[in-house]
Amino acid sequence: MTTLHPAVERAEALLAIDRRAEAEALMRQRLAEDPEDIRAWVKLAKCHLVEPKNADAALDATEQALALGPADVGALVMRSHALWAAGGGRLPEAEKVLREVVRLSPEDWYGYAKLADTVFTAELLRLGRAGGGAVRADEVDAAARRAEELAMAALRLGPEEVYAHEVVWKIASLSGNTTVADQMDEAILRLDPQHQYALARRTEKAATAPGVKATEAATLYADALSAAPESASLRSKLDDASYRLLRGVRWLALLCLALAGTMLDLFAVEGETQRELPVSLGQRLWTLVPMAAIWALGALLRYRRLRNGIRINLRSLIRCRRWPRIVLAQAAWAMLCALLIAQLPWSDRTVPQILFWTGLLPTAATILFDRKKRG
Repeated sequence: MTTLHPAVERAEALLAIDRRAEAEALMRQRLAEDPEDIRAWVKLAKCHLVEPKNADAALDATEQALALGPADVGALVMRSHALWAAGGGRLPEAEKVLREVVRLSPEDWYGYAKLADTVFTAELLRLGRAGGGAVRADEVDAAARRAEELAMAALRLGPEEVYAHEVVWKIASLSGNTTVADQMDEAILRLDPQHQYALARRTEKAATAPGVKATEAATLYADALSAAPESASLRSKLDDASYRLLRGVRWLALLCLALAGTMLDLFAVEGETQRELPVSLGQRLWTLVPMAAIWALGALLRYRRLRNGIRINLRSLIRCRRWPRIVLAQAAWAMLCALLIAQLPWSDRTVPQILFWTGLLPTAATILFDRKKRG
């Protein structure tokens, strides 16, 4: 077993805390002292790969390492990473390098997993270029079969390794095998309960199931986000679910508007006599009772039962996004029209009818197409 120089160990620690520049400087200093330190060349390549734009520098570093030790597995693996970073056109080279890794270290799960990932991805890119960007389902299946055996070998050798399961998930997902993909997500979350991508996929599947209401969906996303707070996907989905909650507020306002219109019998029905105007003060005040009940049960009580994280997210959406504010403004406008209709002693129905349509139309004009508006 090769003993690492303390400078190489320190560089790894610096990379772990995102201090790439210091790690790179340390490795250059180490290589100035001993240019034949393979591990220092490999670590220098890793420093470069923190930023994909430095792929060429990483490739140069791995060439130096492999010149010193052509059969060094660590250098070969880092070379494959650099070839991935260099772009899809160099994946066939990465495949050759990884086949050498598997030959030299047949009991190491990682070589098989990375090779399976490379074989599958390279084949899909080749097919995409040949087909003008389109890949047929049968071609994807054929590519999956090429990589499947390697992926299964990785799982057999590394049953507790997350990346091995991720590769199998990728192959199954892109080839349409949802059963295996779901099994891999469950296995990934068993190994890493905070795995943001698997958690996001499982949560989205549960939140978008038929019959799941906005409140339930928001709760699912909030729960998942508490486990994986760095997940941009979960945060975006929580925003979607929160916006669905806000959209429901408009229906409460429209219900109150309809209630106010009914009280005044705004629209004549054949065979029925319209109520005499003005409506009595007691009747006008009584209309406030069902309106208050609608808002208390439909909004206030519902809001108070939400998780604190969802309430914070709702307030954040309203402060930072335009469409949530539009939704609330529409609800407030419809509610204002409803109160004007219900509380003023109208002696003629013309103005209340105008108010009714003025409160209804701005909301009705957008309510059917703004479902995906969050910004």
